[in-house]
Amino acid sequence: MFVIMVGGGNTGSYLAKLLLESGHTVKVIEERRSILEKLLTELPAESVLAGDGSSPAILEQAEVRRADVLAAVTGSDETNLVVTSLARFEFEVPRVIARINNPKNQWLFTPEMGVDAALNQAEILGRLVAEEMSLGDMMTLLKLRKGEYSLVEEKVHPQSPAAGKDLRELQLPSECVIVAVIRKNTLLIPHGDTVLQPADEILALVHASHLGRLDALLSPQKPSGREG
Repeated sequence: MFVIMVGGGNTGSYLAKLLLESGHTVKVIEERRSILEKLLTELPAESVLAGDGSSPAILEQAEVRRADVLAAVTGSDETNLVVTSLARFEFEVPRVIARINNPKNQWLFTPEMGVDAALNQAEILGRLVAEEMSLGDMMTLLKLRKGEYSLVEEKVHPQSPAAGKDLRELQLPSECVIVAVIRKNTLLIPHGDTVLQPADEILALVHASHLGRLDALLSPQKPSGREG
């Protein structure tokens, strides 16, 4: 896959290194001299292009017409929007991604402006922090479909409703599946008759709206109220 990154700051350089390590072809466009010098110490020279990524001529020089993906990750939302519009409507890049620096500008980053996927760093971090605060020991490992689904990990508490029960007994949410159980450092492929034991680590794929229900099954059961 051929990826063009417009913006070679910390975000752009880090993503470029990840993509190169995965075997992809990458071209990073950057115009700031100090950043260019840094990029040339971290990336192959053929992966770095000096110039203004919002210039059609520079994009042509980067061979934008054969790019599979273009990501605009500069520190300027205005620049990112110009780049994404050019990529989509002038050069017909199949996949266009943009970084949002100011959350107030999120409403601008739409398919009508050429953006397939907009990455709002402040919103992503805020949602992760709020989720980790509200879900006790549940850990989010991966987000899918723009955060609609999550791959999560949580231990079975000894006083949880799930402890000692087999999977077919559990009333799992409709959009939730247990994909693996880790028991004493051994990964088990779960089946209906798999009995969950205290301290088992559960890996589950679950819709965001059902995270709380899954957590309630694996966490200590709350008292139903006073007796008497």
